[in-house]
Amino acid sequence: MTSANGSTPTLKPAHELAQSPLRFPGESAEYRRARNALLAEEIELRRHTERVAAQRRALPPGGEVPEDYLFQGEHGPVKLSQMFGKFDTLISYNWMYGPQRERPCPMCTSMLSAFDGEMPDILQRVAFAVIARGPIERLVAFAQERGWRYLRLYSSGGNTFNRDYAHEKPEGGDNPEFNVFTRSGNVIRHFWAGEMGPDTADPGEDPRGAPEPMPIWTILDMTPEGRAPDWYPKLEYGASA
Repeated sequence: MTSANGSTPTLKPAHELAQSPLRFPGESAEYRRARNALLAEEIELRRHTERVAAQRRALPPGGEVPEDYLFQGEHGPVKLSQMFGKFDTLISYNWMYGPQRERPCPMCTSMLSAFDGEMPDILQRVAFAVIARGPIERLVAFAQERGWRYLRLYSSGGNTFNRDYAHEKPEGGDNPEFNVFTRSGNVIRHFWAGEMGPDTADPGEDPRGAPEPMPIWTILDMTPEGRAPDWYPKLEYGASA
């Protein structure tokens, strides 16, 4: 984290900033001590997030994209270079809705539903593409069923994009994956991918990225129940759910 002139500011220790003046009805001194200790950790987490983001931005140039992949969009063929639109940065997400699936991944769907609401704002800053191997007609039909309005959907069923950038095998299942690409003139490069998965998960945890891209987990982490190890989003919920 740097200031406007490029220097690194001197930060107060987190425990000093964490002496919150806030008080809530009925809280005990024990609660306030524990809450302020937690607040110090939350401040440190925020600072670490900033450091990681700065390190990510400072990555050297990634590999040049080997081809201008051709996808099928809602209105016809679209090349990867065309997905950038007016921007020089493109975020793509590999949606787990390949041809072998009758219905899409509920976890992906939960996250994309949240992103759809944010997309008018996201598209002010960068381009964003949702990519799946399934036929474009199925992708669009499900988006309409779900009420998505802003996500831009593309089928990669006719190219090797998912193999190259989501490490999927043609005969295998789907992998969820974020990728970020940059464009300079006619050159497109890979900038970053979410490489955290089963091999990087800690004991007893589901594979997840950092920062957490799914808003639902961020919200549930604020609660005393937490995420719950045996609950996951579903595509549909019964009346008693």
